[in-house]
Amino acid sequence: MASRLMKEYKVLQNQALDDILLHPIDESDLLRWVAYIKGPPDTPYEGGKFTIEITVPSNYPLAPPVFKFVTKIFHPNIHFKTGEICLDLLKTSWSAIYTLESVCRSIIALLAAPEPDSPLNCDAGNLLRGGDTKGHDSLAKMYTRIYA
Repeated sequence: MASRLMKEYKVLQNQALDDILLHPIDESDLLRWVAYIKGPPDTPYEGGKFTIEITVPSNYPLAPPVFKFVTKIFHPNIHFKTGEICLDLLKTSWSAIYTLESVCRSIIALLAAPEPDSPLNCDAGNLLRGGDTKGHDSLAKMYTRIYA
């Protein structure tokens, strides 16, 4: 586990990513990471910088890490209070081939294409399911402007 995380960390140190900054909170503890992701372009999250806490289990990569938004965000698949993310990849679809960076990429994709049928934020999900994209987007933009 530690060698896998160290490899991921070394790869990240040698990459210049435009939309993700990902590193351990403390280099002496590879089980706690932080990610800063940019809101994807042409979405209500564009221009925002979102902080995500990552807790890596001791049996990683066999078990998925836990990703939680620290930054408040209005999104159907992200719990408003806890920051929990509803993403199959972090639950039933987890595979050891995924990396912390690839999960961040999937979260960015989720921001661009929400899944309103499996909401953790029912208000956001109901707006999208009811066809009120404009209402959803204006609230999401407001949250991005205020919190991100």
